[in-house]
Amino acid sequence: MGSPDRVLITGGAGFVGSHLAEELLTRGHHVTVLDDLSTGCMENLSHVAGEERLRCLVGSVDDQPLISSLVRDVDVVYHMAAAVGVRLIVEEPLRSLRTNVMGTEAVLDAASRHHVRVLIASTSEVYGKSDRVPFQEDDDIVIGPTVRNRWAYAAAKIVDEFLALAYRWQRALPVVVFRLFNTVGPRQTGRYGMVIPRFVRAALEGRPLTVYGDGRQSRCFLHVGDAVDAIRRLADCPQAEGQVFNVGSTEVVTIQELAERVLRRTNGLASPGRITYVPYEAAYPPGFEDIRVRMPDISKIYRFTAWRPTRDLDSILQDVIDFTCQEAEAR
Repeated sequence: MGSPDRVLITGGAGFVGSHLAEELLTRGHHVTVLDDLSTGCMENLSHVAGEERLRCLVGSVDDQPLISSLVRDVDVVYHMAAAVGVRLIVEEPLRSLRTNVMGTEAVLDAASRHHVRVLIASTSEVYGKSDRVPFQEDDDIVIGPTVRNRWAYAAAKIVDEFLALAYRWQRALPVVVFRLFNTVGPRQTGRYGMVIPRFVRAALEGRPLTVYGDGRQSRCFLHVGDAVDAIRRLADCPQAEGQVFNVGSTEVVTIQELAERVLRRTNGLASPGRITYVPYEAAYPPGFEDIRVRMPDISKIYRFTAWRPTRDLDSILQDVIDFTCQEAEAR
């Protein structure tokens, strides 16, 4: 893009949103952050707190007059606000549905009226129970029944995507949807079930690492810096409008292997008793189901933007370990 944009980041005090805000400020943009602080915190923006091009507001994406007034004054909206984390979704499905659907509708409606470009954060959860891997953007979606709260988040984000594309088709809204896969890095909290910060904190404190299930479920972990780079590239790509993109790593690891690697990187604390296995039914409320494999096909975003991840899992783990140690020393 030519001149620096004025941008709005909903959920900008959250994990990914705060890293995105920092990157856009570095590039000279004027950034407005809106966050209700339900899962984010302003401390995530402490590194840029004195930046004159940053404005931070506490408020909800459900507040339509507020959203309309903010969208009217910007060039691009990054809609990152969402109720996130498997544990939170299972325990509070109503919050997930309300925030993720009504908030997205408010953002899209305001953007449509002011013809402002929007990038919508979606999730790998939309693939549900699909066993076709790697996941491609146009794959069929298979999710569980409505009696299981586990699927409320996936259903809400599917509706978000339908809404975004409907606004594109019917109102010519310039919108891009990106599906994040297991994004991790400094500042991520383990409070809502995020596995890497939870493992790292336990290892550094000398506690056993708790693996839910048998540990053979596999995931691909993407560094937040790479995720931000992907989002920025999509924002700068006019051809991406009206499209959906996977944003993730293709380096696969089982959760058991992940626990062992965390232990090895935290001064060799690994021993048979350092990893404990807990059945899902003992860890989560009723309504939880796990996904055995989650791996993206990222060929589409590469074709459009030449983006691919630059950090492997070992460097991601080291970043999280270093950040967690610094955080502990600062207390």
